Amino acid sequence: MHDTAAFLAALGDVPAISDPDIVRRKSRDMTANFSPVMKDDALRHVADVLVQPRDRADVLRVASAAARTRMPLVMRGAGTCNFGQGIPLAGGAMVDMTALDRVLGTDGPRVRAEPGARMAAIDEATRPGGWELRIHPSTKRVATVGGFVGGGHAGVGSCAWGILRDRGNILGLEVVSVEDEPRTVQLRGDAVNRVHHAYGSNGIITAIEMPLAPAWDWREAVVVFPEFMTAVEFAHALSTSDGIVKKLVSVLGGPIWRMMRMLKDLGGADNDGMVLAMVAEPFMEAFEALVSEFGGQLASVAAEGQGPYRVPIYELAWGHTRLHVNRDHPEVVSNVGLYLDPDLVGAIRRSHRRFGHLLGMHFEAKRFDGKLSFQGSPFFRYEGDEHLAEVMRGMAEDGAMVANNHTFLVREGGMKSVDAEDRAFKQAMDPHGLMNPGKLRFDEAAARESTGGDLPSAGWRFRGAQAAEPADA
Repeated sequence: MHDTAAFLAALGDVPAISDPDIVRRKSRDMTANFSPVMKDDALRHVADVLVQPRDRADVLRVASAAARTRMPLVMRGAGTCNFGQGIPLAGGAMVDMTALDRVLGTDGPRVRAEPGARMAAIDEATRPGGWELRIHPSTKRVATVGGFVGGGHAGVGSCAWGILRDRGNILGLEVVSVEDEPRTVQLRGDAVNRVHHAYGSNGIITAIEMPLAPAWDWREAVVVFPEFMTAVEFAHALSTSDGIVKKLVSVLGGPIWRMMRMLKDLGGADNDGMVLAMVAEPFMEAFEALVSEFGGQLASVAAEGQGPYRVPIYELAWGHTRLHVNRDHPEVVSNVGLYLDPDLVGAIRRSHRRFGHLLGMHFEAKRFDGKLSFQGSPFFRYEGDEHLAEVMRGMAEDGAMVANNHTFLVREGGMKSVDAEDRAFKQAMDPHGLMNPGKLRFDEAAARESTGGDLPSAGWRFRGAQAAEPADA
């Protein structure tokens, strides 16, 4: 049992809520919607109290109070994560960081903001100067930058700029340790990846410095093709057409877009492949020539946010694709695989043949560690963990690097390279093991003891990364 009374007393006047209905609601993220493997655990675990720091000084009080009373902490932004990042496996205090929402300043092509700043608000602050964020999730309108850095990995813009882990995509982080006397640590360069995608398990982020990209006048396009693999080949050609400035390249198989209310009427009866794209306005002529070369048909072209589907087109891509499909088909699931060049198209063709009896495939183009990759998998009806594992093994046999998006564990999830330095950093920043307990584990038993942890996943292999630290015997 946690000593909630002692923790609240140590907080002083930091706002806190103990109402069980509110605390239960804030203990949820999108995990239960996206993974039937984690669903029961995601709904079962609830925090003891909700804490709402107002500023950095309050964060220091929360960190100190947690250390002195041994209260677990789970950091929370907008709650849009879907890999279990925000589920309080050990109860404790859910720390709502959304009041720390200031854009602290811009300096040419860089911006510094507090972790609770909405990503849409950051773009609103930087666009008058001709800049915008390089990468954002499909949940841009509600997601916080702290949640994206702490739990995300890629998104809209990754087809041009790569993933958040790639050098230069996070410029700096300010993080606070959870100790009796909390320390503030400034991370820059490669050191930012200690905290990136660590699920808030090794430091409380209090400020973030991100690079910016030129803010273009974006055009949204929906392109359809008679054959799915032609759509894949077109998407590959678009992604490697370096002269065409783009922000989104998303590929959907016919069964998928027909299950999405906002797209099903755009594809036509005779088409199977669909590509969603965002292209800078001056390059639309070149884009349309590429569409013609591959025999595609433009089903829609519109200014950003003005398409017939009534939302920004990126809210039909990335994680939103599954969200829209699950509105009417909640039994449909997917995995996270990376199909990389130089055999990207060939590997996808093998998986398309293997999984043709399922519900189509969905891919997002992104740069990954210096290469072009398509991230995605087949969509299929969940029939149990062994069926899920069978699909994962088939994707790997076809050439994909398969991560595990059905586990709460950072290391076993496979999207973050974890080594001995991560263990040391975790120990230094969180010596009592209070930050999001149960997520960043280094012991051999972790995979067996955590839901979904033993699904067959070799994870992603990064260029130049150290080998993962062996688990404890």
